[in-house]
Amino acid sequence: MSVVVASRLTKTFGAGRGLVTAVNDVDLSVDAGEVVLVVGPSGSGKTTLLSMLGGLLRPTRGSVRIAGRLLAADPLQLARQRLGTIGFVFQTFNLLQAFSAVENVAIPLRLMGVPGRTARRKAADVLEALGLQERLTASPKTLSGGEKQRVSLARALVADPLVLLADEPTASLDTKAGRDALEVLSSSARQARQACLVVTHDARLADFADRVLRIEDGRIFNS
Repeated sequence: MSVVVASRLTKTFGAGRGLVTAVNDVDLSVDAGEVVLVVGPSGSGKTTLLSMLGGLLRPTRGSVRIAGRLLAADPLQLARQRLGTIGFVFQTFNLLQAFSAVENVAIPLRLMGVPGRTARRKAADVLEALGLQERLTASPKTLSGGEKQRVSLARALVADPLVLLADEPTASLDTKAGRDALEVLSSSARQARQACLVVTHDARLADFADRVLRIEDGRIFNS
């Protein structure tokens, strides 16, 4: 069953002679429990594609369905839809510096109305499963790159989303930490039947994926 379905997805920027087509007429689907890698160089449209799939960027043309539902046009409805459905892993981690590791991970649950103590307990459980039991109260500024990525992964996983979207999740990590991060994502997707899409410039990560697609000049090709 396809959890993520994109149809004729297109994004342009500018106008006239300055018009740039970042993503060009892309059809794409990701099934439950499937890990799809989209590989391409910088500027090929990877992040723009991921942002549209996750509802962070509105397409110029085309549509995205998550679990059969079109992504909402209304910003408030869209935010609610994303919150309960999509887990994001960002290249730059996007951790709030004023919050501890466990508080950062608990944010999606708190936004969903989960009581504070319950949210922190579940966040702690996910962090412990990722080997960060000694770093629950640590500030992000004291964490290593690999630790920050695991906190980011925990935050994406904590609400048990239907979809996992990861933007260059290994870019700031050494080889071992990067492979560890992809192992966590792929294992979670397969065990929890989550649709997982990872965009990356690193084709060496292909062994973690069920399918590898290539993106060039905003178009998708089978690798």
